[in-house]
Amino acid sequence: MATPRPNQRIGDTAWSKMPKVNGELFALTYGSLVTQLIKDFEDLKVVNQQLDNMGYNIGVRLVDEFLAKSGVTNCADFKETAEVVAKVAFKMFLGINVEVSQWNAEGTACSLLIYDNPLTEFVELPPSAYGVLWYSNVLCGVLRGALEMVQMRVEAQFVKDVLQGDEVSEIRSVLCSVLRLSSLELKGMIEEAMGDEYKED
Repeated sequence: MATPRPNQRIGDTAWSKMPKVNGELFALTYGSLVTQLIKDFEDLKVVNQQLDNMGYNIGVRLVDEFLAKSGVTNCADFKETAEVVAKVAFKMFLGINVEVSQWNAEGTACSLLIYDNPLTEFVELPPSAYGVLWYSNVLCGVLRGALEMVQMRVEAQFVKDVLQGDEVSEIRSVLCSVLRLSSLELKGMIEEAMGDEYKED
C-alpha cells in the first residue's frame, strides 16, 4: 500500500478532528439556498454571482480556522498553495480529495478536479441550465476569499460540472497577482469583507 503524501496525511488528520455534519442535510440545505436564489433573482447568471459572493465571505472567515487547525505553514508559491488547498482544505472542510492538474508553463494557472462533490448529492439540473448555472459556484468564491487573505488574488471559475454531463467537475484557478500589503491595508481589507463584526470598538 502506498504511503500517503504529507499534505494528504495532514488533510486526513484535520478531517478526523473536525465536527461532522450529516451529508444529506448539508446537501439539502445548500440545495434549498440555490433554489431560493433562483426564485429571488430568476437570472441564473446573477445566481452564479450571488453564490460566488457568498463563498468569498465564507472563505475570508475560514482562513483563521484552517491555519489554526491544519498546522499548515507558509507555502512557497502558487503551486504549493494549490496542493494544500486540494489535499488539506477540501479534505478538512468537505471530506473530499481533489486533484490538481493542467498547470500552465508559468505555474500561475491550474485545474482543481472534483470527483465527489457533496454539494451535488440528489441534484439534477434541467437542460436549460446547462452552460449557465454553475450549481457549486460557492466553492469558487471560497477559493477567492481564502486566498486573498493570504495575499493571493485569484480568479476561479467552473469549466466542467458533473451536473452538466461532464465526467468530473473542474475549477480553473488563475493567479492574478500576489498582494504586497501593509498590516493596516490588510486589516482594512478584512474589515471590508467581514463587516462591522470584525471592527474593533
